Amino acid sequence: MTQIQHRADHELETAITDELAWTPSIDAQEIGVTVTGGEATLSGSVGTYPEKEETLRATTRVHGVTVTVDDIVVRSNGNAPDDADLAREAAIIFDRRTVVVPKGAVQVEVEDHVVALRGSVDWQYQREAARNAVAVLPGVTGVRNLITLTASAVIPAAETQAKIITALERHSPVGAQHVQVGVAGNEVTLSGAVASSAERRAAEQAAWFAPGVAAVDNQLTLTG
Repeated sequence: MTQIQHRADHELETAITDELAWTPSIDAQEIGVTVTGGEATLSGSVGTYPEKEETLRATTRVHGVTVTVDDIVVRSNGNAPDDADLAREAAIIFDRRTVVVPKGAVQVEVEDHVVALRGSVDWQYQREAARNAVAVLPGVTGVRNLITLTASAVIPAAETQAKIITALERHSPVGAQHVQVGVAGNEVTLSGAVASSAERRAAEQAAWFAPGVAAVDNQLTLTG
């Protein structure tokens, strides 16, 4: 039987702090890190919303982190555009510049520099592309992605399940043995345990790639 070794909280705090300092796009001096029982809480401030997202990603890369709590604030800039200007910039993106997001599919609302996206697209990657397109706009402090996926014909559950399992086996033959895939209508549920946050994200992405999937409930846990 494999013995799972858990890292002490103070070791995790040091590891996360080192990883943040190692990542060149992050000003680690402005970030506070505390860890309790493997749960990492990040506080402090960053200059942009993409820096905040990169800070969260860097934390999940550290082995032993089970949960990441986001208490980071994006600093306001006196030269930042107001809500109306942000809304216009976002509208231009979806009207002229994006390729993967169908024109007219997304509507934009901005309040207190937080962008809310509404509408409907066919695929999760289009939903993510819409979010990423506005996240980099100067002055944005948050993004609420309320875009839904268009309901499509339900593919037989056994067929969807088989395709996802095959994809997981291509990516990690050993890891796939510990992932259970459930399919009900257009929704996929992933359960079991994986070794890292990266494997957890990869499994969820594989599920999203299956045709007809409109929701993924990722219940995968980390082994340690």
